[in-house]
Amino acid sequence: MKLYEKTAADLGRLFQKKEVSAVEVVRSFLDRIEKVEPYLKAFITHTPAMALETANEIDNRRMSGEELHPLAGVPIAIKDNMCTEGLRTTCASRILENFIPPYDAAVVGALKRVGMPLLGKTNMDEFAMGSSTENSAFFTTRNPWDRERVPGGSSGGSAVVVSAGMAPLALGSDTGGSIRQPASFCGLIGLRPTYGRVSRYGLIAFASSLDQIGPFSLTALDGALLMNIIAGYDPLDSTSLPESVPDYPLGLEEDVKKLRIGIIRQNVSKDFDPEVTAAVMKLVSILEENGAEIDEVSLPLTDYGLGAYYLIAPAEASSNLGRYDGVRYGHNAGGDDIESMFSRTRGEGFGPEVKRRIMIGTYALSAGYFDAFYLQAMKVRTLIRRDYAIAFNRFDLLVGATTPTPAFKIGEKTDDPLQMYLSDICNITDALAGLPSLSVPSGLHSNGLPMGTQLTAPAFQEGLLFKVANFLEQKRDPLPRWPRVELPEGGLQ
Repeated sequence: MKLYEKTAADLGRLFQKKEVSAVEVVRSFLDRIEKVEPYLKAFITHTPAMALETANEIDNRRMSGEELHPLAGVPIAIKDNMCTEGLRTTCASRILENFIPPYDAAVVGALKRVGMPLLGKTNMDEFAMGSSTENSAFFTTRNPWDRERVPGGSSGGSAVVVSAGMAPLALGSDTGGSIRQPASFCGLIGLRPTYGRVSRYGLIAFASSLDQIGPFSLTALDGALLMNIIAGYDPLDSTSLPESVPDYPLGLEEDVKKLRIGIIRQNVSKDFDPEVTAAVMKLVSILEENGAEIDEVSLPLTDYGLGAYYLIAPAEASSNLGRYDGVRYGHNAGGDDIESMFSRTRGEGFGPEVKRRIMIGTYALSAGYFDAFYLQAMKVRTLIRRDYAIAFNRFDLLVGATTPTPAFKIGEKTDDPLQMYLSDICNITDALAGLPSLSVPSGLHSNGLPMGTQLTAPAFQEGLLFKVANFLEQKRDPLPRWPRVELPEGGLQ
């Protein structure tokens, strides 16, 4: 097996045994990137020299006998909405195309302290607004399982680099499904942590009450190891919560006996692709056969979640994106006066989807409509949280499909924004409630595409999600860990 095909935990063990160097590992991934990246377009910015420099430093420290973190030397990629000091951070937008932050995001600082080489910044929907990574101002990222299909969004680039063997781990951000949906479409573990569990300091905001950073990984163990690094209280983030952080890999091998699991009726809908629902139920049957207690549960406000989300998130986006005016930083289009300069800068700098959401949000917050739209949406959000609180009085864990279908074709939904929004239907409510939620691969569709099952737990129970995901990895039918990326010149890699 090639080094780029190994999991992060496997690479860590090889480092501990001194069987391989960090430089060798980084070079393996850089070679892989060179081979397949031109056909997938997952990276906005490549950082090979930076990655090799970090790897060389880690090798020297390890050779000197220094005790290092298990993931020291394991390379990683990060979504391009997390600030990196001295390295451009674009949010896949023309308005920030040449923006170079003067500081690191909290999670980036944590990765640097551990010694994880950065392979690059990944493509995304502009300002994280989208479900397919087609809204990037630069290019569309392709799904390695089928290059004619989307990888999901908005963290599509991060999902693709892990799925295609271009990085063993990646970070994404999730506002209303932007980690879990791409994880499902690309056959990965993808975790949205509890709101406040991971610092948002240095994450360029879309919707501040919803955004949360989380990991993409090949296995539950890899995701747990990465969460150990990025989770924890940060006084620089006013929404960070001072909860103690457990050692997530501990207890990963525990069984599921007596675990009370509720199947969310709305997330195994008859309107979903029947193979997706069947895959969910197959995993549920595995849990039941191994001692879990299974029953159905209804979350009655689910039907209102999508509408509430697409009022709250655009309203917050309208406020957050007001800072991009061409004066303080970012693109400046010039003009004869300040009004024309603002108009031209924002007109040139923002893409169609970002403009659409700014307009929706501004309208929802405007005089005469605030109570009818935004305030009502916030009331629905409170009721959704109540639905989950009632459900968790009965259950330890909730389960359903991550997405209604496997990955759709590139261009299939770009002319119908409502259909695009509906692809997040399973991911919205737990985001509104601030709960941790994880997508675990549940099988391959008859068309060869991955499908995902979503697990949702009470606040700060990410460890439970990793435990159940790890259990399912061991007990389900074997799944291919990587797609065989089809290259245009012929042959499968």
